[in-house]
Amino acid sequence: MPDTDPAPRPPKDRTLVARVQTGALVIIAFAVVLFLLVQAQFILISLAVSVILFSLTSDAIALVGRVRFGPVKIPNWLASSLALLLLATVLLSVAAVIVSQVNTVLLTALSYSEQAPAAVAAIFSWLGQDAEAAVLSSIRAVEISGYLRTLAAQAGALMQATVLVILFVGFLFAERVWFPVKLLNLIGDPDRARRVEEIVGSIMRRVNRYLLVKTLVSAITGLLVWGVALAFGLDLAAPLGMLTFILNFIPSIGSIVSTLLIVLVAFVQTVDVATALSLLAFVGAIQFICGNVLDPMLMGRALQLSSFGIIISLAFWGAVWGIPGMFLSVPIMVALMIVSAEIDPLRPIAVLLSRQGLAVPMKRQQDEPVPAARLERRG
Repeated sequence: MPDTDPAPRPPKDRTLVARVQTGALVIIAFAVVLFLLVQAQFILISLAVSVILFSLTSDAIALVGRVRFGPVKIPNWLASSLALLLLATVLLSVAAVIVSQVNTVLLTALSYSEQAPAAVAAIFSWLGQDAEAAVLSSIRAVEISGYLRTLAAQAGALMQATVLVILFVGFLFAERVWFPVKLLNLIGDPDRARRVEEIVGSIMRRVNRYLLVKTLVSAITGLLVWGVALAFGLDLAAPLGMLTFILNFIPSIGSIVSTLLIVLVAFVQTVDVATALSLLAFVGAIQFICGNVLDPMLMGRALQLSSFGIIISLAFWGAVWGIPGMFLSVPIMVALMIVSAEIDPLRPIAVLLSRQGLAVPMKRQQDEPVPAARLERRG
């Protein structure tokens, strides 16, 4: 009876098949993760914001816990409770202000809904009456009320997300004392557990630095824009300042979008090209100085991220989580770069995400000697 067993495959064929199978599994895993990210976005976004807020306040709680009044020391539970109460008050207040400003914008937008299409179409009048009429008909075909309803619904969901974030942060405060013990029991090796704790601490420090500097620069930019809009007599001066503050947390495109919206509001209200261009010059100068002078000066070397990588991260998380994903794109990118630098197979990702391609692990940064030129500068 002839042998019907298939001939063994050459080693090259087996290697090719294994690579194809691995690639297929990676694609399937990525699709599953992407599906879960989209389906559970409300919970995941709230959890990500909670972790960031916990990171911002944990060091302050530890500092308060070390304060002594004679022999009396502030207990950890009291410091955590006070921090949670203060954080809840601030978050609810900010959410209420944002919702009220959104409602103001919606009411004003409804009042300008008839005037805005004609004002925008007038921009294209230099192309001729036919072009102006075509633009006007195209704008009127857009259902502005539908977008306004979507914006109102998102503003209403903001309060729900705020309450959920407060609950998450409260549970993180309650568990923060046991994090080192849990990490040690989870990993089993004290050295590896200490290493993971150092990596997490590095992520928290760099993200905290980014958020604090970004908040300060965005607040200064928003106040200056509010002052300029008030000087030009715009009806939405306060909402435009708030909008500038919020959008400046979106890297690269946030300042551009806020500037264009301010100029558009000015042109719709005044129907004066000179006023709109003057406002564009003032707001553009404010954004340029704050974004290209003040921001890098305060940020220093805290973030060495690739500009192209920031755009890719912004586009990806914006597509997955929408506007909240754009706000979280840079903190997520920082965490990914630091973790990738510590894992040898993922180090190429860290090199691509870093600005100069110098993604050095923390251990090597600590072990490497200081260059002689740097020692001379210190001396």
